[in-house]
Amino acid sequence: MADEESGTGLPASLEMAWGLRERPGKGPRPTLTLPRIVDAAVALAATEGMDAVSMGRVAKELGVSTMSLYRYVTAKEELYILMSDAGVGAPPASSCGEGADWRELLSEWAYAQRAVLMANPWILRIPITAPPATPNQLAWMERGLAALADTGLEESEKLSTIILIGGLVRNEATMAADMMDAIVKSGVSPDQVVGQYVRTLRLLTAPDSHPAVTRLLESSAFTGSDEPDFQFRFGLGRLLDGLAELISGRR
Repeated sequence: MADEESGTGLPASLEMAWGLRERPGKGPRPTLTLPRIVDAAVALAATEGMDAVSMGRVAKELGVSTMSLYRYVTAKEELYILMSDAGVGAPPASSCGEGADWRELLSEWAYAQRAVLMANPWILRIPITAPPATPNQLAWMERGLAALADTGLEESEKLSTIILIGGLVRNEATMAADMMDAIVKSGVSPDQVVGQYVRTLRLLTAPDSHPAVTRLLESSAFTGSDEPDFQFRFGLGRLLDGLAELISGRR
């Protein structure tokens, strides 16, 4: 719902997130604030999962009525957006030295995003319903675009690039979170899960019907000692290789 009094056309929650509105309404300064609401919702999500987050439950955690929350956020969906922004936080300071090229900067950007999502998997359960517009989300967007500043790419290509890499980050983090959830619920170790999967594939496939899968099973793909982030590193590397080809043609 857009704010009719300020004339910005923004939801009240976005206005407050950006400091465009101090607080809703008039009168004495209330003890309830938007940051308190968001912090309570984030704490719930981190400890009990996103399914536990509702306006009523957040209000209960804060010791206030549910209706009082609607003076700050007009719907649960707005609260989700603010929770996501709080969860991702601002991008960490770059550790790349002066003169770092676009590939170093973009790799750092991708790994930093991945670290945040792996540490806060509840963020992955929030549907993406709108382009980034909150302070921290735009700070991440700015960092990603800035990494490509001297590449010669068109602005639309820079945007498409960070969307593509951001999608890889989110997809890989989501699969990791899903697998971890399944492992926790099953009560077995990751190695046992992989072992069971290999046994299942061996029972269901054969060299004549699934020659490619058979070659996979005969390799060290499931039993090798690759580092934990091999799949992400491999995927990101191939995306950056392709981007390097495009950039070299612009210079």
